[in-house]
Amino acid sequence: MSRGLLDAQNGARPSNAQANNAHGISRRGFLKFGVTVVTVGSAAGGGLLLGFSLPASSQDQKTGKSVIGGDADEAQQSGVFAPNAFIQIDTAGKVTLVMPKVEMGQGVYTSIPMLIAEELEVPLDAVTLDHAPPNEKLFMDPLLGGQLTGGSTSIRFAWEPMRRAGATARVMLVNAAAQQWQVDPATCHAQAGQVIHAASNRSASYGQLAQAASALPVPQNVPLKDPKDFKLIGTPVKRLDSPEKVDGTALFGLDVRLPGMVYAAIANCPVFGGTLASVDDTHAKTIPGVREIIKLDNAVAVIGDHTWAAKRGVQALDIKWNEGAGAQVSMKTIVGDLAAASQRNGAVARKEGDVGRAFSDAKTRVDAVYQQPFLAHATMEPINCTVHVRADACEIWLGSQVPTRVVDAAVAVTGLPADKIIVHNHLIGGGFGRRLETDMVRQAVKVGKQVSSPVKVLWTREEDIQHDMYRPYYYDTISAGLDANGKPLAWQHRIAGSSIMARFAPPAFKNGLDPDAVEVAADLPYDLPNQLVDYVREEPHAVPTAFWRGVGPTRGTFVVESFIDELAAHAKIDPVQYRRSLLGKSPRALNVLNTAAQAANWGSALPQGQGRGVSVMHAFGSFFSIVVDVAVDQGEVAVERITCAVDCGMVVNPNTIEAQVQGGIIFGITAALYSEITIKDGRVEQNNFTDYRMLRINETPPIEVHIVKSGEAPGGIGEPGTAALAPALTNAIYAATGKRLRQLPVGRQLHSA
Repeated sequence: MSRGLLDAQNGARPSNAQANNAHGISRRGFLKFGVTVVTVGSAAGGGLLLGFSLPASSQDQKTGKSVIGGDADEAQQSGVFAPNAFIQIDTAGKVTLVMPKVEMGQGVYTSIPMLIAEELEVPLDAVTLDHAPPNEKLFMDPLLGGQLTGGSTSIRFAWEPMRRAGATARVMLVNAAAQQWQVDPATCHAQAGQVIHAASNRSASYGQLAQAASALPVPQNVPLKDPKDFKLIGTPVKRLDSPEKVDGTALFGLDVRLPGMVYAAIANCPVFGGTLASVDDTHAKTIPGVREIIKLDNAVAVIGDHTWAAKRGVQALDIKWNEGAGAQVSMKTIVGDLAAASQRNGAVARKEGDVGRAFSDAKTRVDAVYQQPFLAHATMEPINCTVHVRADACEIWLGSQVPTRVVDAAVAVTGLPADKIIVHNHLIGGGFGRRLETDMVRQAVKVGKQVSSPVKVLWTREEDIQHDMYRPYYYDTISAGLDANGKPLAWQHRIAGSSIMARFAPPAFKNGLDPDAVEVAADLPYDLPNQLVDYVREEPHAVPTAFWRGVGPTRGTFVVESFIDELAAHAKIDPVQYRRSLLGKSPRALNVLNTAAQAANWGSALPQGQGRGVSVMHAFGSFFSIVVDVAVDQGEVAVERITCAVDCGMVVNPNTIEAQVQGGIIFGITAALYSEITIKDGRVEQNNFTDYRMLRINETPPIEVHIVKSGEAPGGIGEPGTAALAPALTNAIYAATGKRLRQLPVGRQLHSA
């Protein structure tokens, strides 16, 4: 990570209005080509400013006609066009990328600059980064419909527009040099931040040419490099942000220190939906360093000179709560409601053929119920948010996946206009979907309104786990009808559970169908002639639910790939061979399966008590297959080895892919073996890593990642490893023990069996 990024993290963020006009360029100055909007002008102090965007929609919302082209102001007003990033090249030759994505360990602060550097013909270390300010119109990701980091979309979103912006800038710089030298641009070439005319032995740096290039017309449809000519893309590159993370100079939200800052510790009502009745703060006020006690509707905050004083103050409070109806909620009622909901017909996600007739024709019917628990995010960096609320403005420091929603949350609490909310976004110490939410922002701003100085609001690990927004509990009923050879004739799958999309993105929840909840389940790689997949929404009595590292694919892959294994067992066919017989119409899925199976030495003998399991998945635009080797001894599972094959299309940085897959798999092992959130009397029973266990270093198996070469557009990589892991693990346990696990986590199921 560049020093420029660190400076940007410390510096003030411009308001939305300031961001729109930071470089003195009218929105009407945007010129368009193809699916990309391009801006060109002089940067502050001279230089070249190149912006680019993707359209939020390829059709006019009123007429249905194509909206590529047209006036940029009108496009913004209609909500159709939304620029998402800018490149600036100053007269010193410095290339700055205003980064629309947030770094939370996934490596985008290296891989996205690689796209720019490749086409612009500059060294990677010549590209510096600034956090993008909150601005939905300028920095929207059309794949997600907002300025968000998540969904394994960063490279998919950036692949073409970032490269095209770099290529366009390069061509303009070459044209500027050719004009100055009065030569044919075709006789010039760009190399290492310079334009060179070899015939006359002349060269000029990008900085020298930036001013002249800014006055040139923007060429349309600039060709991108043929992948065979890539010099940087596809090569293993060390992470640019690693040095600062190693030496401690990288700034996360938890690292914020401001002059005069005080600290707040929180005690939230332990019961979902409960409120504060009363608080006796007599003892808390006697603790050295405690300044004041702040009451909120459902919480109490203690303000201290430092974190220790604030935490001790919270511990000294005598609080009484109005528990309300939430105190009646328990796992028995939640699971019972889901089981009842699964008996109702749901919103149809996929319907093919005649499922009823196919079941009648089937020789064998297999039925199963799968359950997956609530899960907390338990990010390494606990929830925190620093605010300074004044009469005329509100400043916020944190790490967020949704900076514009942070603004919206602050507006709702303070009543200030959006351009008076200043967000300083930082590196994120673990997101996994938790920092797609803004509950921590709303609470921090409520505290900040009652404190005159900047205040850092901290949630302890206990508060974090017990007041998270949880991966939903899912209840799946699934059936298949098999022919005489054991192949599926009929397939019926019903998903019952909370709808995250109905809350998070209401327009996406249509006709009772949550598209995330049915992902993977409704689009299988397997050839199944008669299918019915539906969804029943059942909310879990005030328990807040949210995304958790690939909710739909994670949930769906566990059910589908576990059930496919069951069908293979009923047919007495090897699980890999059974899958091969169903993947004739999905060659990429078949290829990763074959690659993983061969690398794992599938079919070789294992000692008694050991087993090998497999899964296949197509999600996030990528194809995955995982093979897991386990040893099971008296109910204890040791994961011995994991072999993974991934086809994620064109590879930008193989180092990032390997690291993301390994990290996702470790995250998935932890969840599958140990993780669950249980509710009793309206309270979360787990409170720290003592009872919400993490996988330890010595328990982590060797993980082999085999990247399959592909010429397809890039797919996502941050979540697939997690999503594909659990069924391969439980299938391996079945191979070792003969016990079929249809409910997670594994540990509790094995010990209770």
